[in-house]
Amino acid sequence: MNIYDFTVPAATGEDIPLETYRGKVILIVNTATGCGFTPQYQALEEMYEALHDKGFEIIDIPCNQFGAQTPGTDAEIREFCTLKYHTRFAQMKKSDVNGDDELPLYTFLKEKKSFEGFGFSPAAILMNGMLAVSRPDYKSTADIKWNFTKFVVDREGNVAARFEPTADMREVRKLVEEFVG
Repeated sequence: MNIYDFTVPAATGEDIPLETYRGKVILIVNTATGCGFTPQYQALEEMYEALHDKGFEIIDIPCNQFGAQTPGTDAEIREFCTLKYHTRFAQMKKSDVNGDDELPLYTFLKEKKSFEGFGFSPAAILMNGMLAVSRPDYKSTADIKWNFTKFVVDREGNVAARFEPTADMREVRKLVEEFVG
């Protein structure tokens, strides 16, 4: 299997085949509207605006599995994102990224790029502390740990990188720019 074998449910109900993104650099991100990382939408939109014409796409998959920080309907989520952050990239149906009901795409992504840690920033220290209490085994699983985990897919469909929400968005953009060319 490869990335192009999957579909993701659009907020409107239809399934979007990832085959339609063949040849593009893709950033897949699980998002939330009420999270401390929500301001990353601004950096994501800036990256999208700067690189979209060069073959870059963002697939935004809202998820309510982490702290119930995405409580709204798909329409409410879209309205929030477009009004507050002026997002124009593809936003999908709110979906699970872990567990029995996780999107098959996320099963694949996690198999290709497992969790490697949060780094050493102040936000990373907070995430490590929070998860050490609530999920003591968190370091040993490939599960998505929190909102705004990002996967970068190159133009050939390879899952090239996984960035945790604590990653510096400048580092994410730097890698995407390398792949976009």
